[in-house]
Amino acid sequence: MLAFKLALPVLLTAMIVGLVIAILQAATQIHEQTISFAPKAIAVGLVLFFMAPWMTNEIIDFVNFVFEKMATIPIT
Repeated sequence: MLAFKLALPVLLTAMIVGLVIAILQAATQIHEQTISFAPKAIAVGLVLFFMAPWMTNEIIDFVNFVFEKMATIPIT
């Protein structure tokens, strides 16, 4: 679930930007590969930049949760 929650903003951004670019390319009949790649790369980079603190906090919370659960397991 954590991997899904962390990947969702990036994947949705890439999908939405890709869809918009595909619609524009179909409307203008310009099918250049760099026109579709560059905006997606920029958008994904921006999402990663702005979401990095939240993603880091989620991973830290998960690691703390795992270590707390491991501390409660009795050693035999």
